[in-house]
Amino acid sequence: MGPHRLPLALALALVLLSPAAAQGDETVGPGGGTPGTSSNFELVGHEPLFDRGMNAALAFHEGFVYVGNRTDGSSRCGLGDPRRDTLGLDACPHPNPGILVVDATDPSNPTVVNEIGPPFAGNVSETTRELRVWPRQDLLMVASFACSSVIHSCVPGAVTPTFRFFDISDPANPEFVSQWIPRQANNVIRVPHEFYLWEDPKDPDRALLWISTPTTNRNPVNANLLIADISAVADGSQPVLVAQGTWNDRFPVMGNVALHSMTPTVDGRITHLAYLSGFFLALDTSEVVGEIPPPGQVISLNDDLLTPVENRPTWDNPNPGHSAVPFPGRPFSLITDEVYGTFTAPDFGCPWGWVHTLQVAQPRRPRIMGEYRIPENSCPAPTQADQERGSYSSHNPTLTRNVALVTWHSGGLQAIDIEDPAHMEQGGWFSPTPLAMVANEDPALSMGTNKVTMWSFPIVSDGLIYVIDLRNGLYVLRYTGPRSGEVSGLDFLEGNSNLGDAVRLAKSAG
Repeated sequence: MGPHRLPLALALALVLLSPAAAQGDETVGPGGGTPGTSSNFELVGHEPLFDRGMNAALAFHEGFVYVGNRTDGSSRCGLGDPRRDTLGLDACPHPNPGILVVDATDPSNPTVVNEIGPPFAGNVSETTRELRVWPRQDLLMVASFACSSVIHSCVPGAVTPTFRFFDISDPANPEFVSQWIPRQANNVIRVPHEFYLWEDPKDPDRALLWISTPTTNRNPVNANLLIADISAVADGSQPVLVAQGTWNDRFPVMGNVALHSMTPTVDGRITHLAYLSGFFLALDTSEVVGEIPPPGQVISLNDDLLTPVENRPTWDNPNPGHSAVPFPGRPFSLITDEVYGTFTAPDFGCPWGWVHTLQVAQPRRPRIMGEYRIPENSCPAPTQADQERGSYSSHNPTLTRNVALVTWHSGGLQAIDIEDPAHMEQGGWFSPTPLAMVANEDPALSMGTNKVTMWSFPIVSDGLIYVIDLRNGLYVLRYTGPRSGEVSGLDFLEGNSNLGDAVRLAKSAG
């Protein structure tokens, strides 16, 4: 890669490699990239979230939705925003920059009823990007860290990465409980990127967070993964670090290799690693979920890879390894690749990123099963604006046994039949009609012609799908396509925790 590379802290999307071509079968879905169209989805409800744009991930609890913010509490104009040139650098207010609390107890009429603001959210230079809820403890958790002046319209500034915890026993009125600065075993602060909430199926009072802390440093002391016990946080205790690991030094010296995200199997014993520039690895985490380690002991996972780096699957994509989600109870993994436009790196843009499935029954040597794309991933003459500032790229998946619900940026929400991982089929799509205007466009994802950017892990509650479009707000949907009963029959499911129906699905499929 040439000198155009941006620092990892700006965007983990900027990781380049020249991998071998994939050998699996390919399926191209017929639609999703046209705003205002859908197939086999019904719109139940919509909340535009003050038309603020720049929405981040959502979390769900007892009919209430909590939505973070990709940008900060400043008035900084993003790159490409015309106000920046005509009115000045700080002429673009970021309205309602905190965590929005949405009452969706009537799914047809979700309504913002509260906002968590400073000092806990909506701060200058800080994004509230990742949220989860541990319902057993009525605990909302939020990962906050410095956001980018390049792709998030933030004011540059020193921000200490922090997990903040809130009591949501009254779901409409979160109350701050405590905060925790993630540190590895030698007390060095690590910056989180994504995290997974794991509740022990054998002890529902025990919960752990898998936290990716990406770094391109090859020193094995510098962790890419932290695992922390949050079981006693609701009672006023701090999270306890129980394990950490990094595997950068196992890779050949090449581009920005870093762990982006990770998903353990429901029992927690094997973790699927989505390794930016490194594709996929399987990790043995059985020691972590077994006996609780003595106080002060931190388990090293550095030597616990199940997939030797030289055996990892590879395919042709400039930014492989965004999310890796196990099939419930089946020996497969669904991998998304996220690619932005050429605004972020010259060799990004079309064909952007799509989905691969892997056979992982023998984790020592995973193999590619198939691919799934939408038409825009075949580059049907994208406009210059879309090539530079848009993305028809897969992002975050939530899986039932045979259906994958995948947010696909400007490709909308995709429903994919995954019964046969080698021959996936489109079950439907939903691409909303964009809002006429938002306070702030995303500099990298919604400055093109297509103003749809489906982004979050879909959450299913009582058979309805809750999903965030980072530009256009919260959508509540009903899936009516093939195998719709697998979705409509769910009490709760999300792609970044093992809560709700996840354990049942794994057992019924096993």
